[in-house]
Amino acid sequence: MSTSREHLIDVPEAELEDLRARLRATRWAKPWLPAAEPGATGVDGDELRRLAGYWADGYDWRKHESTINALPSHFAEIDGTTVHYLRYDAERPGRLPLLLANGWPSSFLELTGLAERLSAPSEWGGDPDDAFTVIVPALPGYGVAPQRPASGPHTHELWHRLMTGELGFARYGAHGSDIGAGDVSRLGEAYPPVVAGLHLLDTAAPEAYDQESLTPEERAYLAAEEAWAVDERGYSHEQQTRPLTLAQGLSDSPSGLLAWILEKYRVWSATRFTDDFVLTQASLYWFTNSISTSFRPYYERHHNLVPAVTRVDVPTAVALFPSDLGARKPRSWIERNYRVARYTLMPRGGHFAAYEEPDLLAADLRAFFRTLA
Repeated sequence: MSTSREHLIDVPEAELEDLRARLRATRWAKPWLPAAEPGATGVDGDELRRLAGYWADGYDWRKHESTINALPSHFAEIDGTTVHYLRYDAERPGRLPLLLANGWPSSFLELTGLAERLSAPSEWGGDPDDAFTVIVPALPGYGVAPQRPASGPHTHELWHRLMTGELGFARYGAHGSDIGAGDVSRLGEAYPPVVAGLHLLDTAAPEAYDQESLTPEERAYLAAEEAWAVDERGYSHEQQTRPLTLAQGLSDSPSGLLAWILEKYRVWSATRFTDDFVLTQASLYWFTNSISTSFRPYYERHHNLVPAVTRVDVPTAVALFPSDLGARKPRSWIERNYRVARYTLMPRGGHFAAYEEPDLLAADLRAFFRTLA
């Protein structure tokens, strides 16, 4: 697989044939639960077999490769790291720039529809005065984005230098989900004079709190979160403690990689994603061999190798989608370390909200940042 300024991704035919051969030669795990309980111990085996078969004999990677290469991609060299980003200029000049950041197991592809709605609202029935210039930086080590050096700047620092030094914005807003929400939170904490506000789908927990100060709603939330962690957080524990052991299997087996990703697209959302969308995300991880490097933020957070989010004092909007992972956080819990200016409980949507519910999310972003422009 190669990249260039002309073609973001260019997969040699030999690599495409290797993927198909591996999928056709998959040795399937033996199921041992009754057929009445599909998915009770992980990914639905029947769906995985069907999707792997389509990936090998039916899915048109070249069509999606062309779509990816047609995106408004740019590169910047910042302190020894090559940063890949998409840029969508506002349909009316002079509008607030807005950075969008995705999470795991996703990519910048999740955000393209949202970026289009935010940069050109009139094309979606909106007001041109609500337009943003939208920047979508790829997380380092995700997809075609190179990993940052071990001694280089943290992701949020790279993004701040991208927005201010490379792109010349004096002031900007930022939105993030999951891992991207953590990096965006660090942006707001580190650069409050420049960051106008944050819009988040997830927030960092307070570093410390007095048990006696917990409200009944907060106690219920923490109990639900603990129960969820027992049942569902095994993936995270492995990715943050022994990531390279897991990564070896997923980097060698496309069916294993697909199983690891597919489970999350099914469990963390009520949306039925199209086969092509899931397989394009999986293909991007596969052809760039980036599932291993996508685990790095988990390891670094667990081992305190990135700054903790302690207190974010820029205005912050939080939008919580009901099918996202974990329990919904009460506003009072978030206010322990964020200056919450807007708190929205969304009627539907999950972990991949920018793709699942782009209109809902775009409307909430506009409503919030309209007050900060």
